[in-house]
Amino acid sequence: MTPLRMIFLALAIWGAIHPMYHFLSWYFANDMDFMGMIDAWYVNDSTTGLVWDLTITAIALTVWILADSFKRRDWLGPVAILAIGIGVSCALPLYLFLRSRPGKAGPA
Repeated sequence: MTPLRMIFLALAIWGAIHPMYHFLSWYFANDMDFMGMIDAWYVNDSTTGLVWDLTITAIALTVWILADSFKRRDWLGPVAILAIGIGVSCALPLYLFLRSRPGKAGPA
């Protein structure tokens, strides 16, 4: 595995564990109140801006993964879309890890 692929994999793992730790901490401290978490995302303009920033980024990433996967005929790539449920910080490096695997250069 190349150093770049190891970096992408490490970032995907970090992007899964670090945000999830904070989400789960919040859930357990607030009796697993999912709607309460959504309300907290909109508590002020700063958090609302961050939510919209990440939402638009997630949509753009999904479109890019689908378009790139169809173009390259790489059917493993869209698995990274599921990781958007964890966060863009996991999904993007995961897709880059999957995309950079040997033998998947795709059509020219």
